[in-house]
Amino acid sequence: MRSVEDQQARVTAAAVAPRPVRVAISEAQGLLCAEEVVTERPLPGFDQAAIDGYAVRSVDVQGAGTDAIGDDGEPIELTLPVVGEVSAGSRQPIRLQPRQAVRVDTGAPLPTLADAVLPLDRTDGGRARIKVLRPVRSGEYVRRAGDDVQPGDVAVRAGTIIGAAQVGLLAAVGRDKVLVHPRPRLSVISVGGELVDVDRTPGPGQVYDVNSYALAAAARDAGADVNRVGIASTDPKRLREVVEGQLIRSEIVVVAGAVGGGALEEVREALADLGKLEVERVAMHPGSVQGFGQLGRDEVPTFLLPGNPVSALVVFEVMVRPLIRIALGRRQPMRRVVTARTVTPITSIPDRKGFLRGQLMRDEATGEYMVQALGGAAGASSHLLATLAEANCLVLIDPEVTEVRTGDPVDVAFLGQRG
Repeated sequence: MRSVEDQQARVTAAAVAPRPVRVAISEAQGLLCAEEVVTERPLPGFDQAAIDGYAVRSVDVQGAGTDAIGDDGEPIELTLPVVGEVSAGSRQPIRLQPRQAVRVDTGAPLPTLADAVLPLDRTDGGRARIKVLRPVRSGEYVRRAGDDVQPGDVAVRAGTIIGAAQVGLLAAVGRDKVLVHPRPRLSVISVGGELVDVDRTPGPGQVYDVNSYALAAAARDAGADVNRVGIASTDPKRLREVVEGQLIRSEIVVVAGAVGGGALEEVREALADLGKLEVERVAMHPGSVQGFGQLGRDEVPTFLLPGNPVSALVVFEVMVRPLIRIALGRRQPMRRVVTARTVTPITSIPDRKGFLRGQLMRDEATGEYMVQALGGAAGASSHLLATLAEANCLVLIDPEVTEVRTGDPVDVAFLGQRG
């Protein structure tokens, strides 16, 4: 029996990331940047107003609000004539003369010689002439050219996951396309004479095809571009045609329901001349019986998963998902693992690493992680799909451990975050 770690090493050694491709920035979200995006222009590209107000020379408003008294005994008021108005997007240059003000909108280019913007609330809001109530310092409320990014700066680094902020920055520096690591293409096929699609009513001895839907969703969650083939015939000739067609269009192929009973022999016969495909026991539960090989001219990683949906999803999580993450260029392909204390006892199969469903919680008082086992508790069944749907983690039990007592620490792998 092969260890989980050995099987994972064998699988990940077969990982081949698709070549980087250049895509529109609107299509790049969630992908890994494959280039250093160097800016050619400053951002902002010109000095601009950071607030609605009046563009001024700061030296002209220094005395505002000082309570100075004139020769006539009256308070001195500092006023400036408003000699123009500049809105955002204006392309008409304006030159500011000493002791003048120009009305500006947020984002408007700053007039020549202006070095500050006087906010509206520091004036009386006049149109032809303004009373200055408080001064501003040089550079205040001004976005200088290149304050954000200078020419030659790296706006987005290679290896960065492109999110909303990165898309915005790419647009701001004038990039309409970017080189990224594309999503690996993954095909999901279900086999089994007992399967019917969800749009049909199962007859005696028939069940719905759960795996092609569940595994396709898991692959999308991992970041793959998924083709759900659905149910394929177990006739060797027809099955070979289906799989061969997917090997041409995919970086990863997953065949569910292919490692049990007569289906295994039919699948082996169908795929025998496409490449080496090994089916063996891996020291894990659920999902110990599984297959892996590299098929076709391009040696595409191909997985044979159990027919039981829980086992298939667990094997996918442990073996297939890391391969997708590596193909995406992610440095850390595995789930985050934390230590939690159990709130119920757990039993595990000897000499197999357990990947048991659980609900992870956090103690509000101590901040400590706690985990409620959904599978692996005494008397629990390992095949129940409903409990997997309730799980937000997998409890990892070492092969030499068969009993975990309440309160014992265990390793827990986060599954996808909800909400």
